[in-house]
Amino acid sequence: MLALLLTGVLTALCPAVLAQDADTPSGYPVPRFVSLKVSVAYGREGPSQDHRIIWRYVREGLPLRVTAEAPGWRRVEDPGGEVTWMHQSLLSGRRTVYIPEEAELRIRPDADANIEAIAEAGAILDLERCADGWCRLQAQGHHGWVRANAIWGIMPSDLGTYGAAPHSLAALSDPPPHDTADR
Repeated sequence: MLALLLTGVLTALCPAVLAQDADTPSGYPVPRFVSLKVSVAYGREGPSQDHRIIWRYVREGLPLRVTAEAPGWRRVEDPGGEVTWMHQSLLSGRRTVYIPEEAELRIRPDADANIEAIAEAGAILDLERCADGWCRLQAQGHHGWVRANAIWGIMPSDLGTYGAAPHSLAALSDPPPHDTADR
């Protein structure tokens, strides 16, 4: 009886733990998005410290798409399309998005809604939620809705499209020239 009660409590308090059922070292599905936890991080050619550093990232919060895993390491793709390996300790589950071109944050998910703020090209914003082809973003105290196809850092499953045509990852954005790291 105690074991059943404990299982019930854990189920209520730790849904993320129970969601970890993918066949990966982390238990999370691939692909997925994460963000850079630190302000300076190195991307390597392979999954160990013995591999050569090929990128130096200097943008805390930068969204990265995890495309493969090895124990302790994640192969990630950045908004510019560069692929490197990073140690898992450098990555966070915090969801952010990258704005490839200037984007208007609207007060409602409607192209005719008033503009709350304008995100500059290259901005990184926190992802709150998506619905019907729009995503609600937040940065510097401003919240607003942006069309999903104007941002990089979301999966088709994030979109919550209710009756709208789903977007493919390729349709979300064409990444601009790489400005997040020095080679």
